[in-house]
Amino acid sequence: MSEWEPVIGLEVHAHLKTRTKMFCRCELDYGAHENSRTCPVCLAHPGALPVANERAIELTIKLGLALECEIAQHAVFARKNYFYPDLPKGYQISQYEAPLCGRGRLVIPTEAGDEVVGIVRAHLEEDAAKTVHAGGATGRSVGATASLVDFNRGGTPLLEIVSEPDMHSADEALRYLRLLRQTIVELGISDAEMEKGTLRADVNVSVRKRGEEGFRPRWEIKNMNSFTFIGRAIEAAVRQQVAAHEAGEVVAQSTYDYDADTDRLTVHRSKEEADDYRYFPEPDLVPVEPPAELVERLRGELPELPGARIARLAKNIEPQRAIELVMTGNDRKAELLAAQGLPLATAAAVALNRGDFLPENAPALAAILQANVTREALDRAFTTSATESISAADYLAQAAVSDASALLPVIESIIAANPEQVETYRGGKEGLLGFFVGQVMKETGGKADPKVVSRLVRERLAAPS
Repeated sequence: MSEWEPVIGLEVHAHLKTRTKMFCRCELDYGAHENSRTCPVCLAHPGALPVANERAIELTIKLGLALECEIAQHAVFARKNYFYPDLPKGYQISQYEAPLCGRGRLVIPTEAGDEVVGIVRAHLEEDAAKTVHAGGATGRSVGATASLVDFNRGGTPLLEIVSEPDMHSADEALRYLRLLRQTIVELGISDAEMEKGTLRADVNVSVRKRGEEGFRPRWEIKNMNSFTFIGRAIEAAVRQQVAAHEAGEVVAQSTYDYDADTDRLTVHRSKEEADDYRYFPEPDLVPVEPPAELVERLRGELPELPGARIARLAKNIEPQRAIELVMTGNDRKAELLAAQGLPLATAAAVALNRGDFLPENAPALAAILQANVTREALDRAFTTSATESISAADYLAQAAVSDASALLPVIESIIAANPEQVETYRGGKEGLLGFFVGQVMKETGGKADPKVVSRLVRERLAAPS
């Protein structure tokens, strides 16, 4: 398979964090009873006219700026025509030829250097309603006895970010998707919760021979809302397409469903193109022409973005650690501790392994971490610091035992009591070191310095019997 190169692009959809729907005043409420958040506009009653949500337009521009997109001076809403039970108008109000946000890019820092994924556009549209399949074991249309429609979701502001086909592995696609999601969340644009469906992706996959120019027919895997399943679906699509090409079969451009149980893709329908949707400008909405001062105000509201923070932190710590810090939201915690004199690498390890703490407690925690206190005292300090102010003085008096003369008798006793573990360790299973250190910590009531204990145990076990 090494002679084949996957070609992957993503269409990511995010529900925008607005109070009301895209073209009407119906309140958005994910926990509401079915069909209780509807009106003549979102139900497409004759004569009902849409009015664009100003906040949704601002949030779209904000993400466009974060993705270095060209912000349109003149954007047009269009009708995307297709027929489905969850689309009461028979068309979706979307954008196509003149989106709010044009070409841009997302730079993804990695251990091996930056990866750059081009953005084709980021456009604003309304979501369809939700079809609920009843009577089947899987909740899917196959095997269901009935399908019901909940129109509460219909008309929700939906931001679609379309990437270039610049990714060539499932890992690359997931790195892009995770950083894009982190950016969306930090900007306050969307909750982007995949399990709730407020972030989902359509995945386009094709393959070609390495060095081959152009693109072969692609498969679109629809409405994926799990990082794990997206990765597995990409790998399954690549396997099946390579096998088909090598067998001389025709690979048709189609929409596919991914079955996680069988790890295979099955064709859903032939893939529509723009011509099939018969796009034309929405006659009931005027073009959107964002004022320059609005765009500059939104640009000024952008924080330091996650990709930039990773790049900055990676100048002082290992790139993978910087990525882990930012993508778990622990980087600010680490920098608070580092500002108090802790080495950034130490602060990063603490931030990743300890719970949250009030920012005001950073100086006290840094002082406690730099002192030789017991593990019990350290645990208690972090537990308390999450909800109330602490004083370092309350913990600094609880020094850890690091005197070798006090620890060695305990270590000797534990080694003598565990001859089988000693023999196994000396036979090459050095992971048992943690067992001995744990026994010493237990025997000393957690008051021993674990670093000193580890060193002394290692030295003693390495010594001749």
